[in-house]
Amino acid sequence: MDTLISDASAEATAEAWLGNFAAALTSADSAAIAALFAKECFWRDILAFTWDLHTTAGAATIAERLAPTLKAAAPRNIQLAASRTPPRTVTRAGTSCLEVIFTFETAVGPCNGVVRLVTEDGEPRAWTLMTALDEIRGHEDPANGRRWQDVDWKRNFGGENWADRRRQSAAFADRDPAVLVVGAAQAGLMIAARLSLLGVDTLLIDREQRLGDSWRRRYHALTLHNETRVNHFPYMPFPRSWPVFIPKDMLANWFELYSEAMELNVWIGTELVAADYDEAAKRWTVRLKQKDGSERIMHPRHVVLCNGVSTIPKRPKLPGLDAFKGVVSHSGQHGSGLDWKGKRALVLGTGTSGHDVAQDLAVSGAHVSIIQNGPTLIVSLKEAQSPYALYDEDIPFEDCDLLAMSFPFPIYRRSHQQITKRNAEADRALLEGLKKRGFKLTSGPDGTGWQIMYQNRGGGYYFDAGCSQMIVDGHVGLIQFEDIESFCAEGVRLKNGSVQPADLIVLATGYLGQKESMRPIFGDAITDRIGSVWGFDQEGELAGMWRPTGHPGLWFFGGGLAQCRIFSKVLALQIKARELGVAP
Repeated sequence: MDTLISDASAEATAEAWLGNFAAALTSADSAAIAALFAKECFWRDILAFTWDLHTTAGAATIAERLAPTLKAAAPRNIQLAASRTPPRTVTRAGTSCLEVIFTFETAVGPCNGVVRLVTEDGEPRAWTLMTALDEIRGHEDPANGRRWQDVDWKRNFGGENWADRRRQSAAFADRDPAVLVVGAAQAGLMIAARLSLLGVDTLLIDREQRLGDSWRRRYHALTLHNETRVNHFPYMPFPRSWPVFIPKDMLANWFELYSEAMELNVWIGTELVAADYDEAAKRWTVRLKQKDGSERIMHPRHVVLCNGVSTIPKRPKLPGLDAFKGVVSHSGQHGSGLDWKGKRALVLGTGTSGHDVAQDLAVSGAHVSIIQNGPTLIVSLKEAQSPYALYDEDIPFEDCDLLAMSFPFPIYRRSHQQITKRNAEADRALLEGLKKRGFKLTSGPDGTGWQIMYQNRGGGYYFDAGCSQMIVDGHVGLIQFEDIESFCAEGVRLKNGSVQPADLIVLATGYLGQKESMRPIFGDAITDRIGSVWGFDQEGELAGMWRPTGHPGLWFFGGGLAQCRIFSKVLALQIKARELGVAP
């Protein structure tokens, strides 16, 4: 890579590259396409050309994958995006580049693109390229403003009002939904909202007795560990008056408000108890058990599992634990630390829940030790916000989301390695203090940090909201699992012969994944038919999440609030396209 492209020539450089790119696509000339890319280059396509999420590396390989799609996609009108962030020089993952947002059309509909240009041999070439379907032509999202074209200016005196129509819509008395969404926390609410505005008849169910109870029932002190500014819901951002970190009950109450405001069809106290797929009819037969004990059989064409990663607790077989005379609970059952004031507690697990529960118990007056069973990534709460620095840039929020999804995995990975190094330097004093106490640290696989750990395994890290410093200061004790001989009636017996007494043992040992949580309902045949769910595939895309699973009409959706906001649109477009018959 040669000289940096200047801001003064940014727009002209971007327009020239886009013009050459358009010409190469029109000619379907693989050599011409490849010539537009740098020596190191990546293309991430999100539905625009491949109807899936794919990341491709290398100029020749990109051209080889892109060229065969051009006849069906028929890309045209490639141009700088009007009314969006103009081309500008930025540094991403340590590389200076010209970042360009552009738009184009395909046979299906309007698309967005992001290209990052570097200079090689005196020519601007693409370092990263992202292409994403934005809408399906003729079925645009009415939230963009087009809904006012069909407004009914009359009033229906003597007829049904809004409340009547909402009750009828939610009852599904005379119809089956096209989509059944299972789980009404953030993931379920967001995908239901996206689908509903695309005109896809959607029923959202949740087994809790009140919307948001999956959050309300969690431990008393729980507060989100990432900032409100990146966690907004689609169509309805949080009020600007909200705290920097959202308390669990505040978020749970928002679920109710969001459901009403977005006119979602929600059945609470309803559980999916059985599901089977009819290959010939291309539809599911699902059995729903409702809170009054009655059952309802439905035939949706799609089932979206938003049952989360905190559904079935992992309870490892621990030697001697059955003999323990005190209380054993999972972190998901933990209430308030005040219930254990003056008591002795052991917390097994040094991820987020383990630290939070240990801190809650300690500040409530319990005598607590945390048990570590493997190295843990520790980052201060302030430094943990570093991956969201993009949202501090002075550009529209929608552009931040577009740019966030535009990074191919190798660049995303490189960026997080750099962030992790900076975090560790900033947190040096805290980390050194933990080491002196015997706490085992990691920076993640190849130093890639907490976000990639989350997407790979769903845990293994902690944002220090105070517990790490309590361990350093000795206010929370530390035991290494390898030093334990067995659990016993009094607590835990160490290999040196001593006994650490306890009245409470909390298992902060995580949960089974979404795939395994579906097995009791869907059975082995269907569960084994789908591929991996969560974790990265060979291209660096999340496996089985917001994309085809290997079983028709079965989708998984989940993640943090920002992920759910961004990728709910991606999943909704795929389902709408299948309903219309425009997706292969």
